Amino acid sequence: MFKTRVLSSIFLVMAALVTVFCGGYLLAAILLLVSAVAYGELSRACGIHTQGKRINALEGAGYTAILFYYGAVVFGEDPVLPFLCILFAMIAYMFVYVFTFPRFRAEQVMSAFFSFVYAPVMLSFIFQTRELEYGLGIVWLIFISSWICDSCAYLTGILIGKHKLAPGLSPKKSLEGAVGGIAGSALAGGLYGYFAVGSMLPEQGMVWNFVLIGGLGAVISQIGDLAASAIKRNHEIKDYGHLIPGHGGIMDRFDSVIFTAPMIYALAVLLIQ
Repeated sequence: MFKTRVLSSIFLVMAALVTVFCGGYLLAAILLLVSAVAYGELSRACGIHTQGKRINALEGAGYTAILFYYGAVVFGEDPVLPFLCILFAMIAYMFVYVFTFPRFRAEQVMSAFFSFVYAPVMLSFIFQTRELEYGLGIVWLIFISSWICDSCAYLTGILIGKHKLAPGLSPKKSLEGAVGGIAGSALAGGLYGYFAVGSMLPEQGMVWNFVLIGGLGAVISQIGDLAASAIKRNHEIKDYGHLIPGHGGIMDRFDSVIFTAPMIYALAVLLIQ
């Protein structure tokens, strides 16, 4: 299992490097596919989709909304269009709910809209970050603050972890590990900003912004990790899927990245652009 997990991680990192570096339509297409898979995993977890049955009308509305939303993000010239797509997605869900009543319950409709925003919308900020003026340099902070934080938190927790962070959700996570993850991510962000992208920044002092972004991104990434675990516990499932050997589904591997992407985008716009 460990060997499979490592090999899968190497493949994911290589795929991310190529896809994010290329950016543009390739990145958008991959994110669209990943978002659709993640939405499907959440649909099954939240009881929107019934295992072994065809895609129902509520799911169909969601997949259609994902397609239109990414179309607005990639091709739309007006930045308001993606937000309008989110509103129309809600209307589409309510349309299905009303005209198929009583096939779906209100909580299913709310879960469907939540699943649409949680994975597809939030993942789209990887593309939107890549499209910023210094996007090629900034976008990697999404992965640094997520994956570096995860590794540093794990190592710190093993070495000095004593106090439980969230025992009801993840008994193995410690407060010391969380602090170590934040510190490690902040340090990695600063080193990355200084050595890798310092030359493309408008002023060298902005490297400290990378430290801040890395640290805050690590905080959010841990919330994303715990949030995904909470959903699994609520619905009594071990993994969201089995797509990635040794890791589970898209939601199992990208739970922290999903939360980090919009945060890094917002911080980049506020602090670097």
